[in-house]
Amino acid sequence: MQGKGIIIIIKGEGEIGGSGHQQQQQQRWLNRTTSLNNNAKATMATVLAMAMAMLLLFYSSSTSTRITTPSTTGTADEALSISDADADADAVINLDHGDPTMFEPFWKNAGDKATVIIPGWHTMSYFSDTSNLCWFLEPDFANQVRRLHRIVGNAVTHAHHIIVGVGSTQLIHALLFALSATDTRHPVSVVSAAPFYSMYPGITDFLKSGLFRWAGDATSFKVNGSSSFIEIVCSPNNPDGTLRRAVLSTEAGKLVHDLAYYWPQYTPMRSPADEDIMLFTVSKATGHAGTRIGWALVRDAGIASRMVKFIEMNSIGVSKDSQVRAARILQVISDGYELPDPDSTTSFFHFSRHLLADRWQRLRRAVEESGRFSLPQFSSEFCEFTKEHTETYPAFAWLRCDDESIEDCEGFFKSMKVLTRSGRHFGAGSEYIRISMLDRACNFDLFVERIASLGLG
Repeated sequence: MQGKGIIIIIKGEGEIGGSGHQQQQQQRWLNRTTSLNNNAKATMATVLAMAMAMLLLFYSSSTSTRITTPSTTGTADEALSISDADADADAVINLDHGDPTMFEPFWKNAGDKATVIIPGWHTMSYFSDTSNLCWFLEPDFANQVRRLHRIVGNAVTHAHHIIVGVGSTQLIHALLFALSATDTRHPVSVVSAAPFYSMYPGITDFLKSGLFRWAGDATSFKVNGSSSFIEIVCSPNNPDGTLRRAVLSTEAGKLVHDLAYYWPQYTPMRSPADEDIMLFTVSKATGHAGTRIGWALVRDAGIASRMVKFIEMNSIGVSKDSQVRAARILQVISDGYELPDPDSTTSFFHFSRHLLADRWQRLRRAVEESGRFSLPQFSSEFCEFTKEHTETYPAFAWLRCDDESIEDCEGFFKSMKVLTRSGRHFGAGSEYIRISMLDRACNFDLFVERIASLGLG
């Protein structure tokens, strides 16, 4: 007979605790009175009931004006108007971070399909699969990763080891460690073509390691016979959405392909990537940034082993609970295409691409009406996943301030109460800013309205 243990339930959407929780608390207190006589029980119950009534009154009065519950159903069109609260026209809009809350409506609709139940006695061990090179990798998560890549057709997996990490950040650290020679007198240079992801310099230099150092723009990096380097190729690129290839080509260098955005909602699937080292993350693939799970596909067993060693020393593995949840999330997406349900919206990538397409069309229209800014242009291409021609809809807008009176584009938008990230952080000029396209509808709608209001006419 199995023990009952503690059960952790994680749903696709958060829930605010209410009367059910309070009733459970009351029942627990009542159960503790079983050893008392009947009179004592009656007295305790009366006192407890009065206390609970006062708590309920306080809870109701203190939260009724602050907590709102958005609708949990709706189509992709209806999702454009879903928000946590009524938008304030004078509110500060933070589009600096790429927090993917845009995807919330889909996962609300998924309901119990995305719910995970973890009994209290499960996932207690450090180890997941001791026969695997990555001993803390949950087998079901690995299976769902391979399954989703096969369905989407964006990466080859059969010849690669899967290394799970706490998001892409830990995996990049692990790769820099794994690719750096330990016997070198000088740190290995890490480069990426500008505009590069603004976090690459910080991730590289934060620990002040003697093994590697940030060396800037790959296009201006000088390679000599004795120098070694690591080039990070982000494609589609953060911040400008362009497809990238390595800039430097030499035997002295090692390549890391950051493919976080190589998914159908952002760009057409041209062919499966088959690089030696490829990085992906649940954050960008499904929107579950808070789960903190990413994975690397690594062909070379030696590099994979050094990555595992780094993660072992850094965090003694990766949360098995997070992997269990991530596996379920990936499974829901894959089931939506292999086991479609005609009664519900189950095609995650189609749903997400529809939202992004709408946002990009509205942003381009507002930018054109303003006459003061410009955006990159992307051509329509055939997508092997959807079997149709589609455009690129990046997760970020790389906006340029063309108005000569605007010297600092980031500062200009800050005066409009819109927080963005300056091009200076990406190895570019202050005339550029990066804008997240993934925020909630209420914030994005306000942002577009503010741009449209700046017309020169």
